[in-house]
Amino acid sequence: MTTTTKVKIYHNPECGTSRNTLALIRNANIEPEIIEYLIHPPSKAELTQMIGDAGLSVADAMRKNVAPYAELQIEQTAYSDDQLLDFMLQYPILINRPFVVTDLGTRLSRPSELVLEILPAAQMGAFTKEDGEQVVDANGQRLK
Repeated sequence: MTTTTKVKIYHNPECGTSRNTLALIRNANIEPEIIEYLIHPPSKAELTQMIGDAGLSVADAMRKNVAPYAELQIEQTAYSDDQLLDFMLQYPILINRPFVVTDLGTRLSRPSELVLEILPAAQMGAFTKEDGEQVVDANGQRLK
């Protein structure tokens, strides 16, 4: 696998979407820098940069189906973006994933095939997600 291309994934190995995204990166013959963000969360500046570069609002970058979201009453309370970022750093499970950063851009890769928009190399062959959905054909071309 090549290591000359800089690709970084904020990864949760327990998440199927994150695993599929990592596999798509590797299907382009790229071995990314893997950051398990639950163990090593980004800094506030890095998180802010990723969210902005991905064209998202802070609220769009939050996971809503996890306990801290409900416990902090985020949906019912008018928190500032700065406060939401602080919650995301205090409780990294609130950071939606996987974020992927390349020289071509940053994406919250949900669904996983969004990563294809920013990979600096073509897919090397067919790719099928863990759930059986084929997203890349044998010629490395994206389906759909």
